[in-house]
Amino acid sequence: MISRIDLRGDALPEGGALRDLLPRAEFDVEAALEKVRPICEDVHHRGTAALIEYAQKFDGVTLEQVRVPVEALKTALDELDPAVRAALEESIRRARIVHREQRRTEHTTQVVPGGTVTEKWVPVERVGLYAPGGRSVYPSSVVMNVVPAQEAGVESIALASPPQKEHGGLPHPTILAACALLGVDEVYAVGGAQAVAMFAYGTSGPDGCPPANMVTGPGNIWVAAAKRYFTGRIGIDTEAGPTEIAVLADSTADPVHVAADLISQAEHDPLAAAVLVTDSAELADAVEKELEPQVAATKHVEDRIKPALAGKQSAIVLVDSLEDGLKVVDAYGAEHLEIQTADAAAWAARVRNAGAIFVGPWAPVSLGDYCAGSNHVLPTGGCACHSSGLSVQSFLRGIHIVDYTRDALAEVTHHVVTLAEAEDLPAHGAALKARFGWKVPTP
Repeated sequence: MISRIDLRGDALPEGGALRDLLPRAEFDVEAALEKVRPICEDVHHRGTAALIEYAQKFDGVTLEQVRVPVEALKTALDELDPAVRAALEESIRRARIVHREQRRTEHTTQVVPGGTVTEKWVPVERVGLYAPGGRSVYPSSVVMNVVPAQEAGVESIALASPPQKEHGGLPHPTILAACALLGVDEVYAVGGAQAVAMFAYGTSGPDGCPPANMVTGPGNIWVAAAKRYFTGRIGIDTEAGPTEIAVLADSTADPVHVAADLISQAEHDPLAAAVLVTDSAELADAVEKELEPQVAATKHVEDRIKPALAGKQSAIVLVDSLEDGLKVVDAYGAEHLEIQTADAAAWAARVRNAGAIFVGPWAPVSLGDYCAGSNHVLPTGGCACHSSGLSVQSFLRGIHIVDYTRDALAEVTHHVVTLAEAEDLPAHGAALKARFGWKVPTP
């Protein structure tokens, strides 16, 4: 059901050589880019008409408008299962607790007497958030995108999610209910690359969508390709690829827990990655044995879980020691990394590359997906070595405010002029000389 990679016996290679030995899903955004380019430009030129046409082509629904009526949001919330509503409200409450603490404050540094630099944090003006609607419905992704944007102080928030044929061309009602709970009433029944294009270019008309400064949220390869296409025109969070879990475990780990956690990620998508890194061959055997009955007892077996576990992106990786295991998980840079070892907190503290780290047997990834308070929009495909998950900071821009008096400028002018001339940019120095009668002040 799942393959093995045996890295025992020899010294582990370094850097890219080690990464090349590890399992990873194929996710060719560059190839997809050429296919989404005409869709994006069609939306640019034809606006809402193109969005309606693509809803028919890709989603099989006929729309008269793409903007979701506010009444539909209210109805979705009124008809939401009370237990689901309570769970969403708790997820929102916990996410607000964590993300509110991330808000940065203005700070002024006195560099010299009379010379200060202030860094202030300003939220982007408008964001477009994407909630996928393919194999599953993800109201949790609505929470994870909206809450940090709201806590950052973003004034204008819009959300897009694919239209659903079984729901009369509207996004899934649980998505709409989550929007209503969060106070987001600008919602569009638009999916895929065309949703990103709508946010990037904007559309006109009675149900038009003003352009956004930034687009965030997970999606399929077409959404990722559209994000790449518009990078530079808009800000993005990340080009999210297939979801992934890595578990670093030793002989103290419970194979029932480990198997359940691997399966929990595999049920997302046939390209989802489930990786166990362990120095215990006995644990590897027990987990592999445990996978069989647990997979048989759940849903989405043939179309998602079995292909995901059997795919080249999933494996049990055997290492000589936890030290080697740490090197492997750092090279892998998992979206979600569980540490199920003795003294798990100490090992977790040493991890450098992971989107989010889950410590010990009582912090499974599923907790983070919904109700830990952390954010589940995380870097995939090894991008955790240079990128972070979604947070309040994602929606803030740091701006430096430079304030110098005449005396403070005079004191440093000779250094500025010297550096400007060293770079053969004499006009830079002249901009200061002009303020002092074209003479360099004596320090």
